[in-house]
Amino acid sequence: MVIVLHPSVTTEQIEELKAELEKGGCSAWPTYGEFQTIIGVVGSTHKLDKDKLASKNYVEKVLSVQEPYKKANRVFHPEDTVIPIGNQTIGGNKLTIIAGPCSVESESQILSVANQVKAAGAGFLRGGAYKPRTSPYSFQGLKEEGLELLKIARAETGLPIVSEIMSVSKLDKFVEDVDIIQIGARNMQNFDLLKAVGQTNKPILLKRGLSATIEELLMSAEYIMAEGNDNVILCERGIRTFETYTRNTLDLSAVLAIKKLSHLPVIIDPSHAAGKWWMVEALSKASIAVGADGLIIEVHNDPANASCDGPQSITPERFASLMGSLEQIAKIENRTI
Repeated sequence: MVIVLHPSVTTEQIEELKAELEKGGCSAWPTYGEFQTIIGVVGSTHKLDKDKLASKNYVEKVLSVQEPYKKANRVFHPEDTVIPIGNQTIGGNKLTIIAGPCSVESESQILSVANQVKAAGAGFLRGGAYKPRTSPYSFQGLKEEGLELLKIARAETGLPIVSEIMSVSKLDKFVEDVDIIQIGARNMQNFDLLKAVGQTNKPILLKRGLSATIEELLMSAEYIMAEGNDNVILCERGIRTFETYTRNTLDLSAVLAIKKLSHLPVIIDPSHAAGKWWMVEALSKASIAVGADGLIIEVHNDPANASCDGPQSITPERFASLMGSLEQIAKIENRTI
């Protein structure tokens, strides 16, 4: 349920209404917009007297939310969410560019890539310390050493770091060391992990599962937000279809659908979507043109010898060239990088 309040509503009236809703067994979540205040109501709303609520002189209307996700719903939060991270933001008119290698391999490697992507205009550094791999014999990442190397790169470049968590047992370490905690596609419905990160105040980059519907992605976001953490960034990274030429099938229509259904920022991962480096640049341009809030791109200084996902990584030189093109597309869309 969403209660839309009259612009003249007072703080005392809002508190009075919240107390009434909580007495009825529901939780109330005010959203203060530039021109209007709404209260999102979560819980057993069927027990509330909607006519009584609508009769209050400071209530404009009472709306039912039909979808199972509430806090992630645009009806609940009409304005786009903008998430501050240090001196950066994700969402709004400024596009977010996250770049770096699939996995951290050495100090020289991560420092080289970090400095080059920053010089090209990236705002965040990505790098895997713990790597979920299909084969148990594949490179699994440097683990805690990888996190330490990411911290060195952050200290040198000033770029906030994004890295994927694999287990609740590592959460304290990630909260301490990482600026954005990534939940990978394979963990999108790891509900214990979603609840755990929801109890932190860290921004969470939530990737769409291999075969997940848009509603399932939003329900996973709801798990995080229901625990109190509203700093959720959604990521479309391609879904599994019958096509085998590409690694996955990039669903650009998901950006439009999510923007209609939810207020949360959504970014695109063209690297995992295609699995082929020569597709990454074109898919990145298409993603910005269709309205994505940013990109997460794999960049490696020596893709041919990368420990992980070399075939889908572009070089720092190609990344710098791509950034020039993205700036031009952003201008057409009245956005900036």
